[in-house]
Formats: sequence, structure tokens, C-alpha cells
Amino acid sequence: MVDASDSRRFVVIGGGLAGLAAAVWLAEAGKQVTLLERRGRLGGRTQAMRVSGVDDLPDNGQHVVASGYRSLWRYLESVGTRRHIEFPGAGSLRWPGGRAVMLPTKGFGALRTLMGAHPDAGPLERLRALRSSLMLVRQALWQPAYLADITTDEWFRRVAMPAKAREALWDWLALGIAAEPVDRESAKVFADVLATGVRIGLRDRTGVTIGYPTVDLDTLYISGAEQVFERHGVDVRYRAVARKIVIIDGKATGVQLADGSVLEADAVICAVPNSAIGGLLDDLPEHAEIYAAADKLGSTPIVSTNLYLDRPLKTESAMEALIGGTGVIDQVFDRQRMHQRTPDGTWLYCLTTSGAYEQIHKSNEEILAEQMDLIRRYYPEAADAQVVTGHVVKMAKATFSQVLGTDNLRPDQRTSVPNLMLAGDWTRTDWSATMESAVQSAERAVEALLTQPE
Repeated sequence: MVDASDSRRFVVIGGGLAGLAAAVWLAEAGKQVTLLERRGRLGGRTQAMRVSGVDDLPDNGQHVVASGYRSLWRYLESVGTRRHIEFPGAGSLRWPGGRAVMLPTKGFGALRTLMGAHPDAGPLERLRALRSSLMLVRQALWQPAYLADITTDEWFRRVAMPAKAREALWDWLALGIAAEPVDRESAKVFADVLATGVRIGLRDRTGVTIGYPTVDLDTLYISGAEQVFERHGVDVRYRAVARKIVIIDGKATGVQLADGSVLEADAVICAVPNSAIGGLLDDLPEHAEIYAAADKLGSTPIVSTNLYLDRPLKTESAMEALIGGTGVIDQVFDRQRMHQRTPDGTWLYCLTTSGAYEQIHKSNEEILAEQMDLIRRYYPEAADAQVVTGHVVKMAKATFSQVLGTDNLRPDQRTSVPNLMLAGDWTRTDWSATMESAVQSAERAVEALLTQPE
């Protein structure tokens, strides 16, 4: 329960992952917390969705996680769901026609991956790939000034990364990290994330590997947070639209709502996406700079397609990257393997398209037809497969954009007003647009508030 001796009122704006984490940790610290969410449910861009006609819950987008995360693990421990993350140690690559190879992501196998996972790469190409990969790592750790002025594609060409190594690893890895094609993505953004992963690996004496949830996103991120809120008396207000944070004499004193009322506050964490920040900070002295940065960061689209098929695709692993085609899918996730369940007549495959600038404007029917055509090119078992149900999630503003010229725009969590903090994946963290970035921003914002003198 809330510590009655602490009468300070903490208001968190936004019920996405950053807002959830901030509210959870403030509540655990015994603070009086009010969480404002403009929609009718929590989770923001991380939630499960109902699909009519099937008893198999998909998500609004399939998420993967890295073993090097720290803030996210702390959050999952707080809400009691850390056990729902699995690290298989390998994924797989698949080419048109069904050819597939395993892609180890930890141990000595990861070194082989760096040497070039393409099955047609010869010994010389593999040695060149290893040399170029080590050069990438070195330049990520000790960055040359020009990285801020080139794309990831240009960086790969400067280190002479072999074409097969790019095809089998680096191009789609960079796309997955920043949700932008390599010819648009900032090389410095990719380098910063690569450097973070390397430093964590050296610190922990183990390579950073990729994992995934074994449950839906509501179970992983939201349900446990709601239980924390109930235990600690957090006041969650749905359909509560914040218009402006009220600042008087250099101090945040409340939040003005859409109905004109003002919710009094002794401290505020503004945890909304960059696309929703406009107007909220009008009383903050540096609001123009933050608004300009938020606008320049923009957004990048991601399209997720949930295909319920009448037969299995016989995937090699839970996570498969489609390589060597001209299509738009960059990942296929086998939910049967991920959730370790036996299908009851339908098999769910989640397809993720990052940087989906063309696909986002197509109709759901066009997207389903396009995705099935590609699936049939890569999986022989899909030749006669029928779609029992198709479900498309188009997120035009899935995350902030990390194209060339955006590397130094993300604002800090602290503002010039000591009791007003920002949070969200778009604020400055050690990671790019990931769940870890969102939660790390909340962790920093909460720590900054809790360490201030009362």
C-alpha cells in the first residue's frame, strides 16, 4: 500500500511501456501515483489483440529481446513475468525455394555467424566477412567522426563487408535494430547499439543473444503491472487526455486535462511518444527545442501480419529471417514453437515488416495476398496452404525514425524543471527504438525524481 507519510503526488502521463514501468517503480517506492492513459486500455504499442473466429491470441507486433537488456529484466521481475522470456541460442535463415540454415547467436557458433552465415560463402569470403565484422566492432567502439554523416549501407561498403555476409546477416540485423532500411538508417545509430551490445558482452563475459516471449504481450507486460497497481493503490485513469503540464515558478504543479480540469501534482513523468508530445510542454522553457527534435525524429511504419494457416510450415526455428528475395517480410515467427503449444486446427505465423513505407498504404487484403505469395516462395509446405484467418496490424507511427541526421536529437529525461521528467523510447538511452529503451528511460526518470530532496 501507499506510504501514508509521503503525501507527494506523482503523475505519469502515458500508459505505454515507459509509463507502466515508471508507475510500477514509483508505486514500489511507496509513492502516491496517478497514471493517465488517453485510451481505454494500457500497453500503448505493446499489447495483445483479439481475432474473431480463432481462440489464439496474437500480438499487435512480434517482439524480440536481447540478453544484454537490464532495465527490461528489472521491470519483468517487478511485475512477475521474467520467466516468460526464452533464449534459444539460434535462429534460422531461409532462401526462396525452402533452403534454410541455422544461425547460432551464442557460444562458438556466434563466431561462425560473424564469419558469414551464407551457405554459399567460400573460405576466403568468410575470412573477409570476419575481418569486416571486427572492423565494424572496432569503429563502433572508437567511432570515426564520419559515422554521423553516412548511412549504414555506406558504412558496410567502407569496411568492405562481403555481399553474402550482408545478405545473410548484417542488412537484416540493421533493419531489425532501427526499423529502417540500411540505405536510410544512420550509421551512427547502428554503431551506438552495436557498441552497447559489445560492452555488455565484455562486461558479462558472454555474447549478447536474441530471445522472445513465450506468452502474449498482455501477459508479459500489462497484467502483472495491473496487479502491482492494485496492491499499491495506483490511480489509473482511462480516457484521460492530458493537454498541458502546468509549470509555475519553475515547478510542475499539475496536468491540465482535455475537460479543462487540472490534476494537481508534485512531480510529473511525461511518457508519451514523440508524435504525441506537442502541446504538453508549452510551459517548459526549452519546449521549442524538444518539439523540434520530436518532429525531426518523425516516425517509421511497421506492418505485422498474423496468418492462421490450415497446416504447418515446418520452420527450422521459432525465428526465421527471409533472405534473398524481393519481398517485404523481414521476419517470420512460429508461434507454436515460441509458446510451446499444440495447434488445434490452425497454425499461427507472425510476419513482421520493418520500415514498411510502401506496404503501410496498401489494403489489408492486398497485404495478406502479398504475404502469402512470399510465404509460398519460401516454404514448400505452403504451396497448397489455405488462410483460415488473416489479421493485419498497420502501425504508421510504430516508433521514431532513425534515419541519417537523427543520431543526436533524442532529448534527455531530465528537463530544466527539476520535478518534470521525460520518458519513452525516443528519449536518450543506450539503445535504439526497443522495449529496453522505453523501460531504461523510465528507470532513469524515476531515479532522478526519487533522488531529489523532498
